Amino acid sequence: MKRLGIRIKRKREALHMQLNDLAKRVGISSSALSQIENAKASPSIVTLKSIADNLHSSVGELIGENEVVTNNPLVKFDEKHFVEQNQSGASLYLLSNHGNGKQMEAFLIEFKPGSNSKNIMRTHPGQEFCFVLKGEIVLQFKEKKYTLQEKDSFYFNSNRSHEAYNESDETTEVIWVITPPDIH
Repeated sequence: MKRLGIRIKRKREALHMQLNDLAKRVGISSSALSQIENAKASPSIVTLKSIADNLHSSVGELIGENEVVTNNPLVKFDEKHFVEQNQSGASLYLLSNHGNGKQMEAFLIEFKPGSNSKNIMRTHPGQEFCFVLKGEIVLQFKEKKYTLQEKDSFYFNSNRSHEAYNESDETTEVIWVITPPDIH
């Protein structure tokens, strides 16, 4: 129970969320959430699910289901984890194992010709770093467009509007690192 409370608190703090803000979103008192974080009370499954949802997490992650995986830091490139593909044809792959206490999340995005980052890149609190491994990508950040070519990088605050487009005829591969982790 103590580890559950610690995980909830760490996740909340990583999102720069105040205890009373999370409590209000979950529908419980600040003191009840404080008791959960300090292992003095156990949440119901409904409350735990709401806490997980509001922390952009899962019940499994909060109860430590993935902790064993963090003991294996190596992910071979051909064993990367597929996360999602959007309607335009951009594919997102996780380049690290799941685990608690991570400060960042690393992804590979494959942009097919004509694809974009819609529903993959999102505005959120934190920061992002993009590095073009192969090809060319247009990154719209706020009102300005930047063309990134192979080996170019871009670092920005994620709370600003941003979207990427592959306007070329070849597939583009981008390493994408975000903080805080696990917003997908």
